[in-house]
Amino acid sequence: MPYDSNAELPDNVRNNLPSHAQEIYRKAFNAAWEEYRKPEDRRGDSDREETAHKVAWSAVKKEYHKDGEKWVRD
Repeated sequence: MPYDSNAELPDNVRNNLPSHAQEIYRKAFNAAWEEYRKPEDRRGDSDREETAHKVAWSAVKKEYHKDGEKWVRD
């Protein structure tokens, strides 16, 4: 379920993150999707998709933070 473009990202990502942050999210999600393909590579009971979304949000938060209702670059 990797994303080929930012337009395919979930609504909550597309509607809230600036385009550069969406790019970060998409690339991190896709990389995590491949990296955590096997259940033994994941922590706890998280499924592959949940793990990839967590990794993607973490990647975004390294360069962006929420200022009120908007995500802004650090």
